[in-house]
Amino acid sequence: MKYWVLIVVIFASCSNPIETALSSKNELIKTVVSDIKKHEVQILFTQIDTSSTGEMVFTDYEYNVNTDQYFYPASTVKLPVALLAAEFMDVRENLHLDTPYIIGDDDNLHTVSDDIRQIFAVSDNASYNRIYEILGRDYINNRLREKGLNNTRIAHRLSTPDADKASRNNIQFFPGYTEDVIELKNQTDSDITPVTIQGINKGKGYIEDGVLKESPMNFSEKNYFPLEEQHLLIKKLIAPEVFPEAERFDLTEESRTRLLSSMKALPREAKYTSQKYYDSYVKFFMYGDSKDDIPSNIKIYNKVGYAYGTLTETAYIVDTENDIRFILSATILVNENAIFNDDTYEYENIGIPFLAQLGREIYKQEKERRE
Repeated sequence: MKYWVLIVVIFASCSNPIETALSSKNELIKTVVSDIKKHEVQILFTQIDTSSTGEMVFTDYEYNVNTDQYFYPASTVKLPVALLAAEFMDVRENLHLDTPYIIGDDDNLHTVSDDIRQIFAVSDNASYNRIYEILGRDYINNRLREKGLNNTRIAHRLSTPDADKASRNNIQFFPGYTEDVIELKNQTDSDITPVTIQGINKGKGYIEDGVLKESPMNFSEKNYFPLEEQHLLIKKLIAPEVFPEAERFDLTEESRTRLLSSMKALPREAKYTSQKYYDSYVKFFMYGDSKDDIPSNIKIYNKVGYAYGTLTETAYIVDTENDIRFILSATILVNENAIFNDDTYEYENIGIPFLAQLGREIYKQEKERRE
């Protein structure tokens, strides 16, 4: 089989486009760069070109990337879980993305396709938690390791009591009126194994049950999705042919296309009509600091996460008019008071503006390179 060419080049000098972006005179960049260590910034950027024979060429750049340095991934974990849910439905007889199901004592019918729509359009936690119930953390983590994401660890649900409990609700799938109900019963996962890497204890204090604890917050039993593996997962989604067959996910082309379509859909394109859900509601690069409509020629296949003062995004960005394609992933901590879980973070005035301007700086360089 003929694979696309994958070229990885990592620069440490001023020729690195990330370094060029960070040297911008724009105040949104300078504010962070002036104390970049405090903000725990990590960035990955991949240029995408096409060879004379039509093969895709990746050129990678990095800034301060360290898989052994912990940051809280927040809702970015919804990306691998959504992907695995699509794969789970694809490889099982009589199940597909649109198969209705009920979970636990909930009488409402759901589908994995609708869960995925909500996850990417507005980063819905309940949809993620339902998919987590279907798969379970043991399955999720084992499958990710099989596909080369060896450092990612999914441990818990999001924003719900008993988020990390090992037992899971029963699931009933309804393939059709003439077929038997398919049930997943008595599901229990292994206990959480704590993560033991740098930066697992953060800040000088944290709020627990409304009380300030004057000691670092311990994240060792939280989810972990390192930036390098977020970036890798985007590559595996947009260009599975680059990778050996054993490292690809078992998605049908239809399901992969539907997954990517959900990733790029704006809230208004995904049935969300409230003004609360403006185009950049969960798309920070380039447009996060504006509520204006995103131009129709810009397609952003992405997942963001923000919690505990950490903002993260991984995205495949396409400009259909100017033949620009690139992958950008970044994380930044904005917690000036160093107190965690107090809901006092600088998302709107530092974090999101930085990510938006970073995206614009990289896009500008890519546009100039094309010209």
